[in-house]
Amino acid sequence: MPDVAPLAGITVVDLTRYLAGPFCTQILGDYGAEVIKIEPVKGARSEMGGYTGKDSYFFMSTNRSKKSVQIDLRQPAGSEVMLRLADQADVVIDNFRPGVMEAMGLGYETLAARNPRIIVCSISGFGASGPMRDTPGFDQVAQGFSGLMSVTGTEETGPMRVGIAICDLLGGIFAAQGILLALQARHRSGRGQRVETSILEAIVSVLSWSAGIYFDTGRTPGPAGNHHPLAAPHGVHAASDRPFNIACGNETMWHALAEAIGRPELKDDSRFSSLGDRIKNRAALTAEINLALASNTAAHWIDRLNRAGIPSGPILTIEEMFNHPQIAAREMLLRLPHPVRGEIMTTGLGVKLSETPGHVTRPPLVGEHTTEVLTARGFSLEELTRLREARAIG
Repeated sequence: MPDVAPLAGITVVDLTRYLAGPFCTQILGDYGAEVIKIEPVKGARSEMGGYTGKDSYFFMSTNRSKKSVQIDLRQPAGSEVMLRLADQADVVIDNFRPGVMEAMGLGYETLAARNPRIIVCSISGFGASGPMRDTPGFDQVAQGFSGLMSVTGTEETGPMRVGIAICDLLGGIFAAQGILLALQARHRSGRGQRVETSILEAIVSVLSWSAGIYFDTGRTPGPAGNHHPLAAPHGVHAASDRPFNIACGNETMWHALAEAIGRPELKDDSRFSSLGDRIKNRAALTAEINLALASNTAAHWIDRLNRAGIPSGPILTIEEMFNHPQIAAREMLLRLPHPVRGEIMTTGLGVKLSETPGHVTRPPLVGEHTTEVLTARGFSLEELTRLREARAIG
């Protein structure tokens, strides 16, 4: 019996742009949902830096496993096409500012009146209510507003952004989770519902111990730099050739580390005798450890420390990471044929299911599936011809 993807039979109409929304729908598509990506007839594809006629790495990174349909939603005929798609869909998702879908005649109340099983998911910058409801939200702004940048970096660097668009990506993950929860609830009730998240809510919800420090002490935590704020030694250390990570999680590991680096006397040093002492005297501790590590390479120490039960690992570049055998073993680098580029590389699936695995297909060309998708939903060839002549579809 062939494997069936977990979301097979679920149809998602995707009105999203940029990153948070497309990442959400890519996840759904990877696991079997039919994702119909709606793109404009003019000015196709909203990409960072602008669409040049050739899909960029920005588009390719979050738009695989989808079908592309071109509809001009500004035209009444195009809006009607969209409504007919939603009538047969399970999910409609957007990442416009709050109120835009309603202004377009595509709000939840309108869609649910026609299709009570519809789930309408909206991702915004700051949420659908509150004083910042209408404020435009981009990842950089959310990183700063959420407090994330204040705990990233060092006292010397000042606030630092995370090197990826973490708020956008988490917003996409939480949106996908919300859609799955709503689908599960629909099994019981038979009705869809509204699902809302924002990139601000997504990042605030994962502040974990940074928020916990404030809750517990009333003091806002400072920048954590490259060391764990609640453990030591636990961070970046320097070998003779390059830095690497050491993560001591308890006293047993700390004692084993002192022995493994040839500095057993550090265990009895009053500056480092307890976890609190080691955190308080972190700079001195780091200096002592780095002095010992300078005698050999990172590869040597990583092997030695892991054998001693102390979690350690390299700090790889993106290229080094993708060339590592562990990445190959877990199929986290995929190569797909592409009709324009010949071949593209993409990241693998973050979750593996033994019985109902997902499957990745290449990103679609602009409007590649317009005829296929619409004819499958009852549009005649004559209708499609009239709609194309009116430039309502591409």
